[in-house]
Amino acid sequence: MAARSIASLTLSFGLVSIPVKLYSATESATGVGFNLLTPEGGRVKQQYVSEATGEVVARAAMKKGYEFEKGQFVVFAPDELKALEEGASHVVEIVSFVPEKSVDPLYYDKAYFIAPDKRGGKPYSLLQQAMRKSKRCALAKWSYKGKTRIVQIRPAEDGMVFQQLLFADEVRALSDLHIEHVQVTDMELQLALQIIDQVSEDAYDSSAYEDEEKKRILAAIDQKIAGKQIVSPEESTAESGGQVIDLMEALRASLGANKAKRVAPAKTAAAKKALPTASEVLASKPRRPAKRAAPKVDEAPPAKVRARK
Repeated sequence: MAARSIASLTLSFGLVSIPVKLYSATESATGVGFNLLTPEGGRVKQQYVSEATGEVVARAAMKKGYEFEKGQFVVFAPDELKALEEGASHVVEIVSFVPEKSVDPLYYDKAYFIAPDKRGGKPYSLLQQAMRKSKRCALAKWSYKGKTRIVQIRPAEDGMVFQQLLFADEVRALSDLHIEHVQVTDMELQLALQIIDQVSEDAYDSSAYEDEEKKRILAAIDQKIAGKQIVSPEESTAESGGQVIDLMEALRASLGANKAKRVAPAKTAAAKKALPTASEVLASKPRRPAKRAAPKVDEAPPAKVRARK
């Protein structure tokens, strides 16, 4: 089925206007949905109930209000809500051009495609090729459905992507997690790089992956329709992630497991180096200063140590 545009827009590029059509680049996953039923097997429906009286309230009788204090609301009439909305505009104004990789994917929201509309083919191609040549993308303002959004317009192989971006206050900072940065040894880093090299690919192939959970649920539904009983899968016997493990041994085991699963591609001379020996590993580990280690000399190590929560 041919793609259907959801809006007709005009890109404002300096004094050049580019008529374009907007298309959704993604579609909602067709997940497996379950209905809520009564004990007799009939459907149920959702209702809104007043907290004060317990009576059912019809949707048409509802109003919208903002809670400015606990239990106190300021109510807005429909025309007042309409006045709060940003006026929709078909003009998308490009405000700047930035390096292509300068927008962190964390800020990516919904993605769209844009294609040239009538008489827009040449200026569309000009903008696409100019951004490719300069290795820059465009940032633009877009008013849509009562809200002004910031979008990134970037060139792609067959056209241009119209990427809606999140605002700064919609993205959390990783620094808020106060992640501890722990020193690793050269030997540990070498093994980790070898693991990466074993399972590296030249590019991301989306067709190589599928929704395994959806596939499993649909298979179970088919079994249920056929009158078969659904059996829960056995619990994993893997050790808890809370257990402290020997990092070097885990890295070595990972290398061995990867070799068993696939034939590794031709390695570079550096990747073909022999794995470090136990003595090399011990020698590579940084030693603590004597003044820090001294208080623990007479203490017996615990039989098993659990990671801090």
